[in-house]
Amino acid sequence: MSAHQQPLAYHDHGFLESTDARPIRILAEYLEPLRRFRQENIQDTVVFFGSARVHSREVAEGRLLKLTRIRGRRKVGHAAALKRSRKAVEWSRYYEDARQLAAMLTDWSLSLEEPRRRFVVCSGGGPGIMEAANRGAHEAGGKSIGLNIRLPFEQGPNPYITKGLHFEFHYFFMRKFWFAYLAKALVIFPGGFGTLDEMFEILTLSQTAKFSKRLLVILYGSEYWSEVFDLKPLVEWGAIEEKDLDLLYRADTPAVAFKQLKEHLTKYHMVPATPQENRAPGIAKTRG
Repeated sequence: MSAHQQPLAYHDHGFLESTDARPIRILAEYLEPLRRFRQENIQDTVVFFGSARVHSREVAEGRLLKLTRIRGRRKVGHAAALKRSRKAVEWSRYYEDARQLAAMLTDWSLSLEEPRRRFVVCSGGGPGIMEAANRGAHEAGGKSIGLNIRLPFEQGPNPYITKGLHFEFHYFFMRKFWFAYLAKALVIFPGGFGTLDEMFEILTLSQTAKFSKRLLVILYGSEYWSEVFDLKPLVEWGAIEEKDLDLLYRADTPAVAFKQLKEHLTKYHMVPATPQENRAPGIAKTRG
């Protein structure tokens, strides 16, 4: 291209990264995943949410072992680090449970005689519980999705996402769109602000009947969640209806969670409720 030749607008990176081009970037985060989901024949998903800070049992136990072998244990901060490391080993059981559950779900979904890929494991694409979910699906021989978000810390894509199904998002709301509108069920493992944000957004959409589909939300790990929050006062104060508490199911083992998932998916989603959900991708219809 000569010095005096103006590039085509869609080749002009300065323009595409400008404030004026924000609508184009937003649209790209809808159209580019849509194209790849279609190419990979993905109809719908089961989403795993949870903390990025949970390590596998092997990693957690290895770090604890290193700390216990450190000489001069009276060093400032060692006792606190040891306490955190012991907690990390305890915390790691959720990684292993997510990994096992994702493998069980994937193994079952692969057995279905369907023209498209059904109930594919989907995570936020990062480490921790997200990695565990992608890893379990990978170990079961199936595909899995990673909807990664670009952040200044914590969030790098894990190595278990299926090639072609690793997505990078700048806009949280576009990432949430793909979580919400392909999912037929969600499993919420222990996590922090991000996990709570994603869970309550989905619960709000279900509570207000914005989805035409019936969505299962499993809160995994009673020991953690019962200590973190109690929703019953919301009913007592009149902020929600008592029936809204039924939007959340509880599970404490992979076997129980898998049973709940299988029953729900078989009963409500084996035959999609609307024609547009019987496609790849099967984006859920929104109620008017």
